[in-house]
Amino acid sequence: MELADMIEARSKDGKDYGVILLPEGLIEFIPEFNSLISEINDKLAQPEIQPTEEAILSVLSKDNAECFRYLPGFIRAQLLLDRDPHGNVQVAKIETEKLLAATVQNELQNRRANGYKGNFSPQFHAFGYEGRAGLPTVFDSAYCYALGYTASSLLVNGCTGLIASVKNLLAPCKDWQCGGVPVTSLCVIERRKGKDKPVIRKALVELTGSLSQPFEFYKKIRSSLRITDM
Repeated sequence: MELADMIEARSKDGKDYGVILLPEGLIEFIPEFNSLISEINDKLAQPEIQPTEEAILSVLSKDNAECFRYLPGFIRAQLLLDRDPHGNVQVAKIETEKLLAATVQNELQNRRANGYKGNFSPQFHAFGYEGRAGLPTVFDSAYCYALGYTASSLLVNGCTGLIASVKNLLAPCKDWQCGGVPVTSLCVIERRKGKDKPVIRKALVELTGSLSQPFEFYKKIRSSLRITDM
């Protein structure tokens, strides 16, 4: 496990401390958990299935049932909490950081027999609200103003079924390109309450293409950041 390797390597360098940033929704991108969450969503969309561990284990596939049993009790409970308006697991409420910490804790404990002598005492904090409450930059303000102005212009001209769009954002404001994008062009088919429905595709961080420069720079220094304090 990479996290355990990094923590052990830092410990050998006398650094039993560090900060690990985890993106919200990370658990969805772990293949085993993604499959489990999808099946739980489908099963709980059936009114005859109750949101209890016993009921869900009785209807899960073998692999997903094993994955569900592996999870700590508090994660299993969170997977069965109230659904979002689409009938899906509320991924943002799953404490992925505590799941990873518990897994890393077990791995490090097993490594003590092979010489690991460090201390691992994780502390957790969610920074989502701090980020949302931060003062907007000049760009944020200009961008939101342009979006609002574009949306009102579309309505005044009877253009409905569109999402306000502002392009060419790397250029000065006077060169931005405003317009409308049909909602249907942004849709993909996903499972909602056990049925296939058109929804707007999630916007993910771009790891390739013209907007990937920050990630490409990070990749060049990623290995050194594992051990070196900045």
